[in-house]
Amino acid sequence: MHLLVVGLSHHTAPVELREQLTFHSCDANSPLRALMALPSVAEGLILSTCNRVELYAVSHDPVEAGRQLRGLLSAQRQEGGLQLDPHLYELADAAAIRHLFRVASSLDSMVLGEPQILGQLKSAYAAANACGCAGPILHRLLPRAFATAKRVRSETAIAQHAVSVSYAAVELARRIFGDLAGRTVMIIGAGKMCELAARHLVTQQVGTTLVTNRTLERARQLAARIGGRAVAFEQFPYHLHQADIVLTSTAAGGVLLTCEQLEQVIRQRRNRAMFLIDIAVPRNIDPAANRIDNLYLYDIDDLQGVIAANRQQRRKAADKAEDIVDQEVERFSRWLRTLEVKPLIVALHRQMEELRRQELARTLAGLSHLSEDDRQAIEAMSRSLVNKVLHQPITVIKAMGHEKAGELYLETARRLFRLEPEAGPGLADTRDKEDGVP
Repeated sequence: MHLLVVGLSHHTAPVELREQLTFHSCDANSPLRALMALPSVAEGLILSTCNRVELYAVSHDPVEAGRQLRGLLSAQRQEGGLQLDPHLYELADAAAIRHLFRVASSLDSMVLGEPQILGQLKSAYAAANACGCAGPILHRLLPRAFATAKRVRSETAIAQHAVSVSYAAVELARRIFGDLAGRTVMIIGAGKMCELAARHLVTQQVGTTLVTNRTLERARQLAARIGGRAVAFEQFPYHLHQADIVLTSTAAGGVLLTCEQLEQVIRQRRNRAMFLIDIAVPRNIDPAANRIDNLYLYDIDDLQGVIAANRQQRRKAADKAEDIVDQEVERFSRWLRTLEVKPLIVALHRQMEELRRQELARTLAGLSHLSEDDRQAIEAMSRSLVNKVLHQPITVIKAMGHEKAGELYLETARRLFRLEPEAGPGLADTRDKEDGVP
């Protein structure tokens, strides 16, 4: 049994091609049914996000399955000018397992360490499970992928350093104040960047959040979404002294807060620390304000510097994460190799038992004078002889089933004994026998 993945991602295809292959969640069942209708596919799963579309399949014939999966992707594609095939990748067996584990662990993501892909993969697995597309191998593979992602997050620092502007602002605020619980926040502007930063701050259990914008209604809408309070734009300077953290990103096109204004604010605060993040371009806060004691001002370039340093930290953590993935790939590959062993042993036993019965019947037919006890003794001896003859070959087959070179031994055994084991029986019985795998 083989695992195969065919797909494309932000690494291999531009967005104008990726968007032609997006499988919307509302019609996910139809593509899944089409996947399972392919003759070479025994189990299947579709992972479709803005950055990747991937078809996962379990098959006896990976070559034919690969051809059929490419055909399915072509059939699902909307009309477009770009050729599909040059942008597709195809991976099988250990390479496919490694790819899935890296995807789950966000090592293959556009933003290294981002958490969204794991949730998207879990949703894809749930959809495949609900449609009956997941079988014994996918039921083992996907939980192992989730467990690998959990190990990567718990044993490395890959997700501990902010790599977005909005979250980098929160990280800097925590460096200054430590615990942000109860701190008063002022958001100047109601754009996307302000909202993202505000949402991150709210998760830190900040206290009052004041929102102001030139259009009061937009300020009210944002305040409602984050549980804050809107302030008229003309009035916000009178509330500045209340704010421990100020974030500004407006299209005002000039300075909203001068150094002199902020000196007065710090006096009103009796020199209590104040943190200002100016992510507007052009800047909204006079850079000279940085000379004021207990006032910490950062602009977009400062945040980008933090992000660059954090990306470097994530890349270092990724090296350790890759080691974890390698360990888990070998663990799962070892289990997968054992799936070939049981059908082979069953077929070998069946063949030897049939030969034993034939020879026993032929022998006993010429020994009609023997008593029933003698007949049973001869039959017991024949069973014992077969078991002894098979003991060493089966011991070696079982041992080599765990080794990377095991397929060579299995194929040798098939040829020596002319065996054609069925691949289906026994798969379900192998679930839950690997220590520690849910």
